[in-house]
Amino acid sequence: MKAIQIDTFGGIEQLQYKDVSEPVPGKGEVLVDVTAVGVNFADTMRRQNLYVVDTPLPFIPGSEIAGTVAEDGNRFKAGTRVVALTGTDAYAERVRVREDQLVEIPQTMSDHEAVSLPLQGLSAYHILSTMGRLEEGESVLIHAAAGGVGTLAVQLARHFKAGTIIATASTEEKRALANSLGADVTIDYTKDNWTDEVLAATDGKGVDVALEMVGGEIFDQTLDVLAPFGRLVFFGAASGQLPSLNPFALLEHNKSVIGFFLPQMMAKPDLFAKSLAELFELAATKRLSLSVGPVYPLSNAAQAHDDLENRRTSGKVILEP
Repeated sequence: MKAIQIDTFGGIEQLQYKDVSEPVPGKGEVLVDVTAVGVNFADTMRRQNLYVVDTPLPFIPGSEIAGTVAEDGNRFKAGTRVVALTGTDAYAERVRVREDQLVEIPQTMSDHEAVSLPLQGLSAYHILSTMGRLEEGESVLIHAAAGGVGTLAVQLARHFKAGTIIATASTEEKRALANSLGADVTIDYTKDNWTDEVLAATDGKGVDVALEMVGGEIFDQTLDVLAPFGRLVFFGAASGQLPSLNPFALLEHNKSVIGFFLPQMMAKPDLFAKSLAELFELAATKRLSLSVGPVYPLSNAAQAHDDLENRRTSGKVILEP
């Protein structure tokens, strides 16, 4: 079968389209004929050996697929349309997946729409609910609110009955998008005084939950605008600058900083499947808006990475075997 394989870490030229051995399913696993692969920034980080965890060479990148079950399993019949997070090996025509990590795609949803949900949807869901422990009426600060996780987080915060939803983005167009999805207040975080606007929007109290994936100075400023007993969930450093945390900054107001890494959720398949099924229900009933972006043939994965890294895309980037 055809797949994208990385033999050496580096640039987009390392995404090699080649023939590889077809995977053999083990106990509790099935083969899935892949129809759509989600492309994420995490894939570009793995390619450059900059990911949170080490990835042994050689490997097939990607962790998000939609497709059809190739042969009958214990829980899914052949031909069933499914979506899954795979961990790795997604940039391929066929993928081996544990059945307890598969979720059936609703009939009203396309494979392209379905594959836009697992990684970014589950991240937004669990950052807010599981890690951030968002309660009804609490205020939320969402950075990069026009991005993949951000657009879903704004909508899910509204679904979870948050109080004031504050969204930050760098352009007027992006802030307008966040507002259209349910943000109460939008802020340009590139301004020096953006934290003053957060405090003004919360009557000086600060926010109860903050989603932070920029790093560097933005991390420190976000920590400053947390309310007493506030929770900052850190899930990336898009600026390339890792934050430095002084634990004493947490003591006076009982603040918390919580790390989130989605692959750990795969160790809890019941939690994973339940929350993904809920996301599908929200999308299928139009209570969650999905944005499908450009679609590339699997053989052109290098162009997909290049466009994503250089911010030439909007919506979910997809590969088609």
